[in-house]
Amino acid sequence: MTKQKIFVSAYACEPGLGSEIGVGWHWVLEMSKYFDLWVLTRESNRQSIEPWIAKHPEYNHIHFLYFDLPKWARFWKKGLRGVRIYYNIWQWMTNGMVRQTMQENDIRIFHHLTYGNVLWRVSKYGQKQFFIWGPAGGVETIPEEYSRVYPKKMQMVEWLRRTVAGNLKFNIGFKRRCRNADLILCKTDILRQYIPARYRDKAILFTDVAVDNLSGAPVIVECEPNKRIEFITVGRLDPWRGFDLVIEAFAKVVKKNGNMHLTVIGKGADKERLTALITKLKLTDKVTMAGSVDMERYREYMRNCDVVVNASLKEGAVTVSFDSMAMGKPLICIDTTGYTRYFSPEYAEIIQRNDRKSTIQALADSMVKLADAHTRYEMGKKAQQAGNRFTWASRGEEIFDVVTKAAKGKGIK
Repeated sequence: MTKQKIFVSAYACEPGLGSEIGVGWHWVLEMSKYFDLWVLTRESNRQSIEPWIAKHPEYNHIHFLYFDLPKWARFWKKGLRGVRIYYNIWQWMTNGMVRQTMQENDIRIFHHLTYGNVLWRVSKYGQKQFFIWGPAGGVETIPEEYSRVYPKKMQMVEWLRRTVAGNLKFNIGFKRRCRNADLILCKTDILRQYIPARYRDKAILFTDVAVDNLSGAPVIVECEPNKRIEFITVGRLDPWRGFDLVIEAFAKVVKKNGNMHLTVIGKGADKERLTALITKLKLTDKVTMAGSVDMERYREYMRNCDVVVNASLKEGAVTVSFDSMAMGKPLICIDTTGYTRYFSPEYAEIIQRNDRKSTIQALADSMVKLADAHTRYEMGKKAQQAGNRFTWASRGEEIFDVVTKAAKGKGIK
């Protein structure tokens, strides 16, 4: 049977990595099982994509297209610095490639996959076709009560985000994309509520992450009651990811049980503040700032930890949360109205985002609860069992179902 053709805009798409880049890659692989794909991504991703495809020829039917601005025109961009400006320029400059490729290959469906930020540009031509948008977010905000302890620059950033979100109904580009989209995949219910009411019937909740089959996933065994309890929290060190909340909660916990250790994995702008907080709370022998680690080292940390903590105040560090399932580790997380709907109290401590003091106390209470070896064992087993329902293969089936249903509704078969 002939597969439906889809053009996918996947700026972030590369094998062997986590976060949004890994999400883009996994989505492309899963969609390729059901659809004939043309995937537009950055030229810099070619050096990792093509060797991977050579080793996995079962995926060589995916049509990859690459584009980057010439070096002289992107000297100012480095890592995530300048990424928003560069991304929007990239979308504008690739619009002709989208149009030409879709017309020459008779492709009627355009899927804007990454980056999934509803405030950022989408191909002008693509969004006038059958347009799938997301999974997307970008309008979730941090209350001032939390952000007032951030560095001044980040306080201003969060104020600006709240202002933008509060005035979203006046954002012409956002409203245009909502009107043009035929299917809007929302990472959170917060975003879905921001979609204008007349377009909300096109919006569904759909997380962008799934459980990866990490190599060497452990067999769950009951822990020794007196072993040191290892907590781990992972992600880019941005203030909104809640690492300060974890550290402050941990300070409360070690006063009751000193046989605990916390490892913070990641790098970012908030490192200096977090390090100072650890020193202030006299936790230098209890908390390790591990910095950025490669994937193998990350897996080792995951295998050896007892509990995973994700205190992100909005969608973030989602990959590690799903990895906790694969590795059979209980998760402590803050409800973001998004990915957390895949987690149950049977294997996760899901904390409501209340006032800052209450949230910190709830994190501490959950850590105390999971200090019990038998509780961790039972929750870890259930986490790994649940992970079997949320694999990338099952996510691929979901993607196929929602896309096919939406396309048929518009007469595209």
